[in-house]
Amino acid sequence: MNERPRHPHPYIANDSQSRYSHAMPSQSPPPPAPRIDSQSLLRGQVEVEIIHGQEVYRLRHTRAGKLILTK
Repeated sequence: MNERPRHPHPYIANDSQSRYSHAMPSQSPPPPAPRIDSQSLLRGQVEVEIIHGQEVYRLRHTRAGKLILTK
């Protein structure tokens, strides 16, 4: 009986050969997030308000071409 004891955690392997044999089951990657063009949100404005739940956020397009989202 030369068998090594199993590690109590199922995702930690006992040797280099089985390093990945107890890894999480393979799953297909999630679908990519939908893309929305910033111009469709801003509609030619420099700033818009976005309501999320009970909060209001401001999305602003800067002169440098960046987007800033603030609460």
